[in-house]
Amino acid sequence: MMGVLTQRKIDAHCHVLDPARFPYAADVAYRPAGQEMGDARYFQAVMACYAVEHALLVGPNSGYGTDNRCLLDAIKTGNGKFKGIAVVPNDCPLETLLELKASGVIGLAFNPSLHGFEHYADIEPLLQRLKALDMWAQFQVENDQLLQFMPMLKRVDVKLMFDHCGRPAIDADTHQAGFQALLALGREGRAVVKVSGYAKFSKAGFPFPDVRPFLDELVQNFGTRHCVWASDWPYLKAPFRLDYGPMLNVFESQFSASDREVMLWSAPKQHFGF
Repeated sequence: MMGVLTQRKIDAHCHVLDPARFPYAADVAYRPAGQEMGDARYFQAVMACYAVEHALLVGPNSGYGTDNRCLLDAIKTGNGKFKGIAVVPNDCPLETLLELKASGVIGLAFNPSLHGFEHYADIEPLLQRLKALDMWAQFQVENDQLLQFMPMLKRVDVKLMFDHCGRPAIDADTHQAGFQALLALGREGRAVVKVSGYAKFSKAGFPFPDVRPFLDELVQNFGTRHCVWASDWPYLKAPFRLDYGPMLNVFESQFSASDREVMLWSAPKQHFGF
């Protein structure tokens, strides 16, 4: 069986940052620098080293906010390697969404873990527009934040994607309310979850043994067809050094070869239309 480093794969969550060509927005709270940065050309070199054939690029709140120029340029020049998740104002009109979709954007990112619920309290009309266009609503929540969004998510049957295993509270068990709400969405077949971002919620450090109970519950409730692997490259605000290869080796140690094939390739290929 082919090892994980050479197994064909799709990276379901990564960023490109190129402030030399696309300067950061003036009003952003955090400006990535040094090894946190990586432009699309360099990331394609990383992809080639690890048999990553496609990637879903996520517009970073850090650096760019709602400025999607760097993201769109990467998609345009990527020769079919990339699709995107954009960041837009909450009142983004249908016409702009249509333009983004035509440019290779398949959904929008919402980041309550950074901005809180109140920042997104008025997004229900935007979710309705995403549903009408068959686009994804991608959420990065943490702890029990998902509970605040559940009333509107019950009203709007939009396609849902959740970053970084839902970022549960690692000190609590898997019965915590927010994580249980995420598992329920998985059982309903309404959502996809990204198996990624361990450093954002683990307290044990590399190789993150404390995430295992949460991974087991995610796979049991979502099924591997609705779980996708992601690197989170280039590891913005990482609390310690992270690298692509070692993180893939951790993933290999956690899942069987057959499960990895689904999460690395066939599931993201189906969901993202590569």
